Amino acid sequence: MTICMVANPKGGVGKSTISTNIAGYFAWQGKKVALGDLDPQQSSKLWLSLRPPGASPIVGWDYDEEAPKESLGGFKHAVLDTPAGFDEKRLKKALKFVDKVIIPIQPSVFDIFATQHFINLLLEMKQSKSLDVGIIGMRVDERTISAAKLAEFLATLPFTHIGNLRNTQYYVHLVAHGMSIFDMTPSKVAKDLEQWEAIGDWLKT
Repeated sequence: MTICMVANPKGGVGKSTISTNIAGYFAWQGKKVALGDLDPQQSSKLWLSLRPPGASPIVGWDYDEEAPKESLGGFKHAVLDTPAGFDEKRLKKALKFVDKVIIPIQPSVFDIFATQHFINLLLEMKQSKSLDVGIIGMRVDERTISAAKLAEFLATLPFTHIGNLRNTQYYVHLVAHGMSIFDMTPSKVAKDLEQWEAIGDWLKT
């Protein structure tokens, strides 16, 4: 079973982008996957409603915070998109059920400082639960100083830096059609699929 929660209390860091593409990855792998959305904006739910009929199937997950296992049914692969400002009480409930937490973060000093408190909170909670936490850099240009600063920050953490995703319009265009990077012709998104290899390996462990 692989139940992933994508979380970061800061808005606009790419939680829905990661959530929908992880769901797309599982579907591409032939897994039966469910996608839940706790964000009031319901971006992932909207993405799911736009998904073309011929794409690899992904089922909506009507997540019940009081009975998450029952609400998931028989699915063994699921992704939960969470809102900005996800409060500690709701976070603690979700952490009892999920086995992987993915934190998307952008390479800016504002994002790093805004994420620090959440990371400290996870470190406290992780002591009482076996929890796999991974961090993904979003919209990262490896040639920039900001990317280097992000790498320095991530190197100080006990969590796994799974990898970075480049700043490409593919993600923007695909979301408008309910598609993930894995629904594209591989040759068109070869660079992106290469970046997802390490993320996919981490999801499988």
